[in-house]
Amino acid sequence: MRKLLAAIMTATLVVAVPLTAMAGSASLILDARTGKVLTSENADVLNHPASLTKMMTIYMAFEAINRGKMSWNTPIVVSKYAASRPPTKLGVRAGETITVREAILGMITKSANDAAAAMGEKLGGSESNFARLMTQRARQLGMSRTTFYNASGLPDARQVTTARDMSTLAIALMKNYPSEYRMFSTASFNFRGRTIRGHNNLMYRYQGMDGIKTGYTNASGFNLVSAVKDGNRRVVGVVLGGRTARSRDDKMAGLLDKYLGRASSSGGAKLVASVNSRPPVEVASAADDSDLPIPASAPRVADVAPNAPDIARSELSPKALGYLGDTVPQERPSALDAVTPAAKLTTSAKLAPKSLGAVASTGDWQIQISAAPSDEAARALLAQAKSEGGAALKSANPYTEAVGKGANKVYRARFVGFESRDAATSACDALRKRSYDCMLLPDHG
Repeated sequence: MRKLLAAIMTATLVVAVPLTAMAGSASLILDARTGKVLTSENADVLNHPASLTKMMTIYMAFEAINRGKMSWNTPIVVSKYAASRPPTKLGVRAGETITVREAILGMITKSANDAAAAMGEKLGGSESNFARLMTQRARQLGMSRTTFYNASGLPDARQVTTARDMSTLAIALMKNYPSEYRMFSTASFNFRGRTIRGHNNLMYRYQGMDGIKTGYTNASGFNLVSAVKDGNRRVVGVVLGGRTARSRDDKMAGLLDKYLGRASSSGGAKLVASVNSRPPVEVASAADDSDLPIPASAPRVADVAPNAPDIARSELSPKALGYLGDTVPQERPSALDAVTPAAKLTTSAKLAPKSLGAVASTGDWQIQISAAPSDEAARALLAQAKSEGGAALKSANPYTEAVGKGANKVYRARFVGFESRDAATSACDALRKRSYDCMLLPDHG
């Protein structure tokens, strides 16, 4: 018996040793005025986001508020499922309601998992469907290596991100929702007679830091995304895989101390993309001069996770301590090379811009759904859209068009060959029902 116990203990130790180091160290400091990466380490290596996931949940909430789908005081019913989420949480009972404002503040300060799940159910019908929408939005923003499977960041081995992707999300929050972004500096708020205090400790002591989010699980280690303003300088920092909260905070502070002074102090108040960086994903409803910064060495859009939707829609409107639970995943994120890639366009036309006339000769109307940093990504978008568009897209020809030069080149994702405005409109309507954006382009656009 003793030999058997010894053997079991030895086997347990052998298995446990590599698991203690499964959270990979990664970091990135981004100049938010220029999009230039000032320093990085393992910026594109996959890690679990933990409660950094709530940044996207909150982004989606800000978006819904700005689109008029809900208000700050809209009640959210907390389901039995949401109420059962592990701590940390607000502790609302099943069947009770919280307001949108309370849910967002709960996520920001307490990293409340029940609030995140309830918000996901409110916006997506179910948390799993909301996670699909989160991933879809991540693809649009340029977060090509991020996949979400829940709204809170609670452990799921399939839920992955990178330091670069998290910096992109932070910039999107700051740029697209500047007024709402200020909520990330909330240190505490009153919730039904209780004072809910935040635990982003570095923010409270580092001068100029006004957000943004912490996160932790055993699989992720201690994560932190920070934003700092110093005069006209504006930087975003990401640290993933810290061994302790203290060491994570110290690493972030050290990186900011070293590189903040190297950030650009020109450019006024705007967050402007670097001329040396890849541009943001172009979308049908966005202005051509969108200035969402994307890091200079953008991640590979062609690498996508299993069953994750690609870039589908966007309105980049200029308006307007993480989870400490006991249950944690024990797997490192899988390499994206090992998972099933998104569907690739195999039968549709891939044409040079000069060939557009020949393709569109059967009809003068086109539609554009988005654009992407690579031709392959644009074609994958079109294949995905056509598979979901139904009969309205049956006879449409997918078409990609390169615009811009060098690092500023993007590929428009369009369908051409519609014989009438009504046919093109029907196709757009079908795509919008699937949460795509769509822009009509008459006379060869």
